[in-house]
Amino acid sequence: MKKLCLICLVCVVCGSCSRAKGPFAYVSNERDGTITVIDTNTDRVYSTIRVGGRLRGIRLSDDRKKIWVAISYPTNESQGEDKIAELDPSGKVLAKYAAGTDPENFAIDKAAGRLYIANEDAGTASITDVKANRVIASMPVGLEPEGAAISPDGRWVYITSESSSSVSVIDTQTDQVVSTFLVGARPREAVFAADGSRAYITAENGNTVSVVDTNGHRVIKTIALPRVEGNAQLKPKGAVVSLDGKRLYVATGRGNCVAVIDAESLNVLALIPVGQRPWGIALSPDGRKLYTANGISNDVSVIDTTSNKVIATIKAGDGPWGIAL
Repeated sequence: MKKLCLICLVCVVCGSCSRAKGPFAYVSNERDGTITVIDTNTDRVYSTIRVGGRLRGIRLSDDRKKIWVAISYPTNESQGEDKIAELDPSGKVLAKYAAGTDPENFAIDKAAGRLYIANEDAGTASITDVKANRVIASMPVGLEPEGAAISPDGRWVYITSESSSSVSVIDTQTDQVVSTFLVGARPREAVFAADGSRAYITAENGNTVSVVDTNGHRVIKTIALPRVEGNAQLKPKGAVVSLDGKRLYVATGRGNCVAVIDAESLNVLALIPVGQRPWGIALSPDGRKLYTANGISNDVSVIDTTSNKVIATIKAGDGPWGIAL
């Protein structure tokens, strides 16, 4: 008979193991300054990282070995900091980087050499040189910039500005805004398809998703999301594109659901009920599961992308905002 070590015996008895397999999902909690770490193999909380401040935008480095999170002052408080923090998977803060004021969201290049940051209160986008740890450029964009996304080839950064209903395009070769275009009311986030040919912009108050041809930075189609519960808007916020580019998934905030959109026909295929106020959204690396950060119910919904049904709900911290996987 094959002998079991003590750790293996515990696994057999309780069905779990301290040696998490991952991959991990990292959820930024806006109100308590923590990051909830979820083992996506078991869909259970693996650990909680305490950072402090108001945590919103969260990203992983290209090799998934570092966590980056935007820190700003907690609401109605004068104590805090405006930084982008870099952490290792254990939760140790490796460094904090200059980020301009009130960083809400940001994009990071593949080499993790530069950060492109939306500074909501200042109406600017900042570019931070990571090695030098300083802001090397700050440029006016639209009013109340919120979202930041970088194209797969690293050439373009899209900054969404909610009060001007516009998207500013930064050329990363010149660090200049080279184009601005209008989208629906109160654009929140931008996301690029894997091949970089398209981008999608969610508009919270417009209840739309703009489809953008990135070759000319122009809107080629506007998807109007359906209304629910007595003609109420869905309030689209976070978005993610499937690896094959065939599906677009949109978290709808106060709509409390995820809209599934066919990227070819641009038709809404399904509305999947999740927790309350889903904002952040991310796909597992194999594309089989979808995760939403639900800011009011303080949990994460796990969706099977084959059946389009919620298969698990995971407790998070206070005010889940973003999610990176």
